[in-house]
Amino acid sequence: MRFKPLVLTAAAASALALGACSQNEEVAAAPPPPGAVPGSVAADRDGDGIIDGYYTADGIYHPNAPMMPPPPPPAPTRLGERG
Repeated sequence: MRFKPLVLTAAAASALALGACSQNEEVAAAPPPPGAVPGSVAADRDGDGIIDGYYTADGIYHPNAPMMPPPPPPAPTRLGERG
């Protein structure tokens, strides 16, 4: 009966002792893409301080495109109004 707690205690002590010897290797992070703003996905590619776009998780840059202006009105017809 006393054998089980003694074995359990010895196993726990050896696991703690071996766990202290393990070393965690530091994994090097990938360098940020050019123009990336630290701590965000925003990007300032030309360095003027204005956010130009953003990076997705796969490292692809997407520019912030301005909204397209509405198309111009149609040109007047040359026929005119007959009356």
